[in-house]
Amino acid sequence: MPGHIAAALARAGARTDSAGRPWEGRDLSGDGNPLHHFDDDDGLADAGVAAALAALATGAVDETGVHRALASARVFVAVVASLAEGGLGEHGFAEDKEADMALVTLSAPDGRKALPVFTSVARLSAWHPGARPVAVYAPRAALSAVAEEAQLVVVDPGAETTFVLRRPAVWALAQQREWTPSYSDPELLGEVQQAAAGLGAVRAVEISAGAGVASRDSSGRVLAGGGAGPELRLTLALEHGLSAEAVRETVAELHGRLAGNRRFAESVDSLEVKVRPAQD
Repeated sequence: MPGHIAAALARAGARTDSAGRPWEGRDLSGDGNPLHHFDDDDGLADAGVAAALAALATGAVDETGVHRALASARVFVAVVASLAEGGLGEHGFAEDKEADMALVTLSAPDGRKALPVFTSVARLSAWHPGARPVAVYAPRAALSAVAEEAQLVVVDPGAETTFVLRRPAVWALAQQREWTPSYSDPELLGEVQQAAAGLGAVRAVEISAGAGVASRDSSGRVLAGGGAGPELRLTLALEHGLSAEAVRETVAELHGRLAGNRRFAESVDSLEVKVRPAQD
């Protein structure tokens, strides 16, 4: 048995903690300890989030409805023990001396880091039986994602419905503010139009939801949100008769202008560009 575990067991029933402070008179319940908000948590999914996901499946709400429900919801993050310090014991066997608890993260298909969160203990346990569920408010989970440099939050991976919060939605949740998707933001359209100004080949620009906004549940049903991206579709209406090289140069110039636009960079997670001839 590792030495630090044996030492902890030897202290079982002691009147003081490991620092010598007495347990008597100390209240560790939720009322006495502001760090504990979930003492009586049943581990079930938050009713508001469950209702929002069900409404998303029927088309009654879009993905902003799920984001809004998460703003005040309790979720679970998965943590696992990782060895911090090891060594050889007095009998020559390897021992764990210290262990840290680490958040479980994922690697998205595009290589970005993602933080999985779960609406219930059962879903977390089904996904990773060896992980420990830790209850947190969803905005706190989003802050953890930012701290871990995870650009995506994946709600209930492996469940019947998996919902992805893309980077702008994660940042909005962490800051506890409303989130407007880039494809629904009229101010962002103005930024794009301004960036396209002076590009003579561009006759008009349009923004809409990208092909990766939609997602599918385990039955294959299409959901109007929760996808990993691309998030924004930028459609350019170009003058007739442009060569392929001229089209590439125009798109590259606009892309470069948008890359230097802070508002665009913060609001858009991922981008796809379509071109079409301008209508006379």
